[in-house]
Amino acid sequence: MMESMRESWTDRRLDDLNEKVDRGFERIDADLRGQRLETRTEFTALRGEMKAGFERVDERFDGLHRLLIQFCGLMLAALIGLIATQL
Repeated sequence: MMESMRESWTDRRLDDLNEKVDRGFERIDADLRGQRLETRTEFTALRGEMKAGFERVDERFDGLHRLLIQFCGLMLAALIGLIATQL
């Protein structure tokens, strides 16, 4: 029984198995390349979205900063006016 199994593994069958294994690895390699490309594309898109979002946040903080400076200037002017009327 064992001997007939060994005899059935001819060079041709081994070559067929080798080709089948190679095709499987080629498919896996192609899948991995596709996954890498998809990941790279998604990260690039995410980076762009994040940059745009941070720019909007920066604009809001710039506006808040200007408003805060204006408010402080107005309070300083009101304080100076109050002091001047009390003298």
